[in-house]
Parts: sequence; structure tokens; C-alpha cells
Amino acid sequence: MNRSLDHTTSLRIAIQKSGRLTDKTIDLLHGIGIEFDNYKRNLMVKTRNFDVELLLLRDDDIPEYVQDGICDLGFVGANEVFEKNTRVNVLRGLNYGNCRLAVASPKDSALVNPSDFEGKKIATSYPFLTKRFFEDQGISIEMVEISGAVEITPQLHVADAISDLVSTGGTLKANGLVERFTILESETKLIQTQQALSEGKQQLIQKFLQRIDGYQTAKKSRYILMNAPLSSVETIKALLPSMKSPTIMPLAETEMVAIHSVIPYDQFWDVMEQLQDAGASDIVMLPIESMIA
Repeated sequence: MNRSLDHTTSLRIAIQKSGRLTDKTIDLLHGIGIEFDNYKRNLMVKTRNFDVELLLLRDDDIPEYVQDGICDLGFVGANEVFEKNTRVNVLRGLNYGNCRLAVASPKDSALVNPSDFEGKKIATSYPFLTKRFFEDQGISIEMVEISGAVEITPQLHVADAISDLVSTGGTLKANGLVERFTILESETKLIQTQQALSEGKQQLIQKFLQRIDGYQTAKKSRYILMNAPLSSVETIKALLPSMKSPTIMPLAETEMVAIHSVIPYDQFWDVMEQLQDAGASDIVMLPIESMIA
């Protein structure tokens, strides 16, 4: 179905109905100000304050729905995008739902390196990616396509090894398996159809992306406030890994100022001690809900 003839500006966005990506995708949508209710009881949800309609689907259906233009955008794992080999545009990596497609074999197995798997049976729910990985290395394997509970197949002598998604590795360990090597690193992606979109939809997508970029930047940043002697301002400014020049305001106490800035969260603790040594005091770090650069 080609929706390029649809001249409305309303966006249809596919998200996973239930699974490992659902809660964080819902949190992101709420975090960028999109309001909606009852997503757990409906397959289609109209948002209240943004011209968006959410379609809740199985994650492995999302790439094809976006490819065919049934949905304009979709939130889905990279593993599904590449497994389906769909023709879509990847707009953003969203830094959640991180996992990897990896090959694992029994802990006492001699199957360790890719070359060891020549002629072996590998069970997987990702046959396209797994087959392509081994073919690219000139290794012939026998594929056993499984829709679920892949990790138990070596115990049942259905397969010699598995190719499956791994996050913590706990499931592998519980089934006596050892991760050997990675086929694909995955995270949640925001994808867009390659079907023609109206100018109104394109403008709405840009607004949507601006909100996401602001939300993601805020998640990685913190608002920092401190007091400092006026004589230390230049030293402190040099220490701050801020996005822009900090805000400096005079205090009631002569020769003292308040310094406000936004810095990357992962650098705060390294910089804090240096700020104290430079004369900063009463240092406060605050979370940021969202920001537009």
C-alpha cells in the first residue's frame, strides 16, 4: 500500500506493542511532550496534542510497514531492520534497547572461532543476518530456523550452536552456553519510509526530530550551578566542558559570582574536583527535561 497519495499531514508512527523496547519508547514519546492514553488496550492510538497516530505492532512487522508506507516512521531495533533487509531511511540511533546478535555454543564445545562452524547446525530467529555473516567469510553452515526458545536447541541436539540476541548474557549462562563472537551490534532506531511524503508531513517530521534531539541531548547533560570568587572565573570557564559560554551573575557578597552552565553528565564528576580546587563552592547539579540548542 502506497500512502503517498494521502495529502493529510498526520503522521502514522509504528511502535512495538509489547516487548523490550516498548516502555522506553513510550517514555521517550511522553518525554518529548506527546500525550496519549490506553496504548496497552488498542492497536491504534491518536495523540492529543501532536498530529500523530501510533500503530502498535509486533517488532518484526515494523520495518515492512514503514517500507511499504503504511507507517511514515517507526521505532524498532536495528536487528529487525537489517534482518528484514528493508528499504527504509534510518533517521536516528536512540541509544536504548542495546543488544547484540551473537553466536554461542556449549561451554565445553570446540566451536569457538567462525571457521570452527563449517558444516555445523546453527539455530536462530535471524537466518538472514546469520547466513550472510558466515557466507561473507566463506563458511558453509546448516541453518535451523527457530521462532523462539533458541537457547535450548543445543541441549535437545537440534543444533550445535545458536545465533541469538544477547544483552546481559544471563540466559546463555543459564543454558550452559558461551558467547563466542558478535554478528551485529543493535540499538533502537527511528526509521522513515522511502515513499513520497507531503510537504506537511516532512515539516512535521522535522519538528518531531527536533524534539527527539532536544530530549536526547538533555538526557546526556546536566545543569550545573556554583558560586566562585570573581578572580577564579577565567580558570573555571576553562575547566567547564560546556556547550556554550556559561552564564555569570553577581552575588550580594562582593567579589563573588554565580556561574551557571550545561555540561555533559559523564564529565561532571571528573570536573567537579577541579572546580573545587579552582575556588568553586556550593556546586549543584540538576537534571534537564529537554533542551533546544
